Amino acid sequence: MAKLICFDWAMKKLLRNKANFEILEGFLSELLHIDIKIKNILESEGNRTTNRKQDEYDKFNRVDILAQTENSELILIEVQNDVEKDYFHRMIYGISKLITEYIKEGEPYGTLKKAFSINIAYFGLGQGADYVYEYKGNFIGLHHNDILRPSKIQKENFRIEHIADIFPKYFILKINNFDDIAKNTLDEWIYFLKNSEINDDFKAKGLKEAKEKMRIEAMPEEERSAYERFRENRRIERGVLETAISEKVREIVVNMIERVYETLQIFQVKDNFAILLHWELF
Repeated sequence: MAKLICFDWAMKKLLRNKANFEILEGFLSELLHIDIKIKNILESEGNRTTNRKQDEYDKFNRVDILAQTENSELILIEVQNDVEKDYFHRMIYGISKLITEYIKEGEPYGTLKKAFSINIAYFGLGQGADYVYEYKGNFIGLHHNDILRPSKIQKENFRIEHIADIFPKYFILKINNFDDIAKNTLDEWIYFLKNSEINDDFKAKGLKEAKEKMRIEAMPEEERSAYERFRENRRIERGVLETAISEKVREIVVNMIERVYETLQIFQVKDNFAILLHWELF
């Protein structure tokens, strides 16, 4: 089985090309359960220049791509490799900023298009055993436990069935939770995201094109060298992080042992004092 380019590199170099939109369209169609057609790739936060130090870190740690569909819906896809404790907050910030940037000044709020935030996490984000999470925003009545629904006019004007259809939709893919057993076509994509491999019997949309266009051996020599450097840098970054975590854990354990020892010493002194006091009294 041929080894393929990892997905975050493809997002940086390959999937922004219109000729390769069908790969991204396949992934999005399987995840969202609707046929997605990409109109163009827009400027995303990851494309903008921030401070140099942060750029060097983000270059290996996170990659994002912003796609606009033929229905003008906005889909922000982000790959995050390393632990980030406030990642949920950044998800909110990212999609909120996106929505405000792509509405023209003076336009009515009703012109806002649906936005999707798709987060591919290669670290332990939150606590949960599943590997695909979807946020469904409904307004639930506190007294009658009913779901607030749009009016008939709102349904007609905005072409929605539920109020949640207006609000951004969030997906989190916890890749490391996947057990490598593909039970459906979305699982086939998760398998590819985790292993950079596509089995011959996989049928998911976009995977056939990915298998053809993302082969490492088919890359030009210069690009392949850049890819190998990218992978090596990722390994170094991961090694540095794991070492830092190990050293921090060791420091915490040593501090705990020292505190326990000090506590035991205090109790030992107290016990000796109590024994001495007992003999003095009696």
